[in-house]
Order: sequence, then structure tokens, then C-alpha cells
Amino acid sequence: MGVKGPVSNKSARPTVSNKSARPTKADVARLAKVSAATVTYVLNDVAGQTISAQTRAAVHAAAKELGYRPNLAARNLARGGSGVMLYVVPRISLGDLLIEVGSRLTAALARHGVVLSLQFETEDGRNVVDAIADLNPIAVTSVFPLGGAALQAVTDARIPQIHLGSAQLHAMGALHLTIGDMRVEHLVSRGHRQLAFAFSDIEQVRPLGEYWLEGLRVAAAGRGLPEIAVGSVAMDGTDAADVVAGWVADGVTAVCAESDETAMVVLHGIRRAGLRCPEDLAVIGVDARPLGAVSAPPLTSVGFDAETIVDVSVAAMMAELGYPSVTEPSSKNVAHLIQRSST
Repeated sequence: MGVKGPVSNKSARPTVSNKSARPTKADVARLAKVSAATVTYVLNDVAGQTISAQTRAAVHAAAKELGYRPNLAARNLARGGSGVMLYVVPRISLGDLLIEVGSRLTAALARHGVVLSLQFETEDGRNVVDAIADLNPIAVTSVFPLGGAALQAVTDARIPQIHLGSAQLHAMGALHLTIGDMRVEHLVSRGHRQLAFAFSDIEQVRPLGEYWLEGLRVAAAGRGLPEIAVGSVAMDGTDAADVVAGWVADGVTAVCAESDETAMVVLHGIRRAGLRCPEDLAVIGVDARPLGAVSAPPLTSVGFDAETIVDVSVAAMMAELGYPSVTEPSSKNVAHLIQRSST
């Protein structure tokens, strides 16, 4: 099966008749000058078909040019799959957001005939391995990248893995810059110049912490501030006093934490070190957990519009699955500063 060379007259090239419509396999077939069946065979990597490398290249090039995204559910069902997607929930506490996203995602996928299967993370990942073998899912979604046996099973099965964290943050665009500028501006207005950033000792949330830190570094550099000091505190508070005392000895006057929970551990360390907040060390969190209002002292933080975050996250994940929204939700004004006594 061969493919003719490219047409030199660009005005004669096949295009999608309605630019707002999603490109179809028929559009790809017309542009690549092959049959729709050939497009299906190539893009679905169907075994047992003799198709030349030239034809495969033409189909992939046409799909890329048109922005064609295959329907993963239909592709999996065509292969005899189940139309099920796994949603892996981590063992660490991340508030109600994950359940809300899961609820919205369940409804959104159901409209496309896809069932969301909730899988709570286990230490050995065996439940995910078994679910992949038993359910033959079209994709696996998780808050952070999978590891161990679960990751190996996903890789071996050649199943797409969509990380909720990365999908959400990508969809939010430069949210880290907005949050970083908001926090640094507030601290500078309170007279602080030497800042520190507190990571937790939970490795799974490290990527999120790195994301927030990058925004802070950009904001600090833009104001000519010294390099931000970086440290980690154990979430059981065992080393918090030592970490805090070390920062103060180095001239740090304010700490931006990876999360409100991490910020509360820093507050614990300040008390254990015999220091005062905000007089000796100011602290600001991010994600505005309710307990921040009754911490000692009440915690300054950055709050988010949860509904907007859920809308953006679900839209991003659906787009990754090949179901892009007609209108993308806006993440504008998703964050706001909540000033309390810790700064």
C-alpha cells in the first residue's frame, strides 16, 4: 500500500470543514490519501496488518497536522477492552479536592461510556496490578506518578497514565508564578528580605513543592532578594525546632511552606525552639486549610477557588483522554491571600 507525494498547492489540501469541530479519522484519511480503515489500523497499532512505513508516516503526519486526537475509549473497546479508567487515590491526606475531582470525573466520563474505578493506593501496588489485569483499563489516572509494581504493570500493558497533579498544574499555566509573587509581595511589604522555603519529608508531594518553590524564586529574584534558603521538616515535628533555629541563625526572617500542613509543623518548631511568630520568624502557607484559622498563631495562607480548580483539572484530564471541552474553563483569579497573625 503506497502513498502519493505531498500536494504542492496548499489551498487544495483537505481540511476540517468546521474549524471548531474536532478532526475525525475521515479528515486524516483525506489528508493522508488513504482509507479510513488504514487510519484506524495505523493509529490503533492493529496487529496483523501489512502497512508500509511510508503510509504509516503519512497517517501520523496528517493526524499531527490536523490536531487529531483518537478517542481512547473507542480505541480500547475496538480492541476488546472494558471502557474502564482507574483513578488511584494516594495514602496521604490532600483534603476533599481529590474526591471532588473524582466525582466530577466520574460524571464526565460516564457521558462518553467510560466507567471510573476508584483504587486506593496500597504499599505494594498489588490492587492496581490486579485491576489492570482484570479490567483492562483505557488509562490510569493518579495524583502523582505511580511507582513500583503498579508503574511496571501500567508500562507493560502500554496503558496511558495521566497524573492529576501534572494535568492540573499544566492547565493552570503560570499559577506558581502568581502564587509566588503573591506570597513574596506580602512578605516584602512586611519588611522581610531573607526568605526560606519548607518542604515536608513526604516524597510524593515533592513535585508540588518544587512547583511552588520555582514561583517563589522568580518573584524573589525580580525584587533583588537573596537566594531563598531551602530545608525539609519531618511531619511528626521531631526535627522542626532544629531546622527553624538554623534558619533564624542564618538571618532568615520569613518562611514560605510547601503547604499549610507543613507550615503548621514550622509553627510547632518555632514554639519548641523558644522563638516567637511572627516576631522572630514569620510563616505563610498555601492551600488555606480550615485548621489554619485556629493554629497558634493563626496562619497566613493563600486560598483557592476549589470549584475553579476542579473544573480546570477535570477539563485537562478529559482533554488528555481525547475528549477536549468546547470551552476551556478559566483559571483567572483562582487564588487570594488570607492574611492572619503568622505574618
